[in-house]
Amino acid sequence: MQKKIINKSFLFLLLFLLAGGKMVAQQTLIDVKIDSAAILIGEQTVLHLTVTTDKDKPVQIVIPNDTLMRGVEVLSLSKADSSVIENDRLLIKQDILITSFDSSLYLLPPLKVIDGVDTVYSNQVALKVSTIPVNVDKPEEFYDIKDIWKPPFVLADYYPLIYGILLALFLICVIAYIIKRIRNKQSLIPFKKSEPKLPPHEQAIKELDEIKQQKLWQQGRSKEYYTLITETLRRYIVDRFDINAMEMTSGEILDIIRKQHEADSVYENLKQILNLSDFVKFAKMNPLPDENDLSMVNAYLFINQTKIEEVAVPEAETEGKATETNDSNITKE
Repeated sequence: MQKKIINKSFLFLLLFLLAGGKMVAQQTLIDVKIDSAAILIGEQTVLHLTVTTDKDKPVQIVIPNDTLMRGVEVLSLSKADSSVIENDRLLIKQDILITSFDSSLYLLPPLKVIDGVDTVYSNQVALKVSTIPVNVDKPEEFYDIKDIWKPPFVLADYYPLIYGILLALFLICVIAYIIKRIRNKQSLIPFKKSEPKLPPHEQAIKELDEIKQQKLWQQGRSKEYYTLITETLRRYIVDRFDINAMEMTSGEILDIIRKQHEADSVYENLKQILNLSDFVKFAKMNPLPDENDLSMVNAYLFINQTKIEEVAVPEAETEGKATETNDSNITKE
C-alpha cells in the first residue's frame, strides 16, 4: 500500500515537472543590448531588441516613438524582422536608434512586450553621455567657427544651364536666319531651287488673266475686282519703274507716269482704271458692264505699252563675233 502511494506521488511529481518545463519553454522572452554604452553629446547609438515567443502567439512590442526617457531621444525604428527557430518558436529582432544632448549617466527604462494578457519586461541597460573634453588651460587650442564649405565643383550639376544656353543660342540663330531669308525674299529651305522670276510685264499679264477667269464683277464683287486689278498694276509699276507705288495715292502715281511717258494714251489708260477703282472702293459706285470690261482692256494696254522686252541676240551674230575674235588672235600670233 505504501509502495503504491510512493509510485503515485512520483508519477504526480513527474507530470508536474513536465508541465512546468513546458510552461517555462513557452514563455515569451525579451532581451535588449546596446552597441555603445558611452557616447558624446549628439552622437548616436543603437539598441538591439530581441523577442522570443511561440509562433502562433500574438505579441505587441511597445516602443516609444520620440522619447525613450527624459534626455534620451528616439531617432528611428527599424522594421521588425521575424524568423521561425527550433521548437516552433518565433524570433523577432528590431533596432532602435537613439541619441542624447544632455551629458549624464542614464539607466534606460525596460522595454515591454504584451503577450496576450501578460506583460513581459526587458532587461535595463546603461548609457553614459559625455561632453567634449576642453582644456581651459590652453586657450590656443580653441578655434573660431569655420566658414561654410563650398560644395565641390561637379560638371553634371551645370548640365541644365549649359543645355539651356545652347538651346537659346540655337533658337536665336534660327530666328535670325528666318528673318534674313524673309528680308531677302528667299526660300526658307536653303537647298530648294528657286523658280525663275518672270519679267514684270509677264507676271502682271499672268495675274490679270487669273482675275479675268474669276469673273468677279459678274458675281456682284466689283470692289474685289478693282482691288485685284489695281494691286497688280501697282506691283508692276514697282518692278518696272522702281518707285514705291504700293504706298502712293492714285494721283501721285499718275503724275510720275505722265513725266516718264510722252504718249498720252499710256496716262489716259491708267487714269481711267485708277479713278474708277477709287470710286468703286471708296464711294461704293457700281460700274456698268462696259466700264468693267474697259478697265481690264486698259490694264492690258498699259502693261503692253510700258513693258521692256529683252532683245535676244541671234546665234549667227554671236558665232560671227566669236569667229572674228579667234581670227584676230591668230593674226596677232
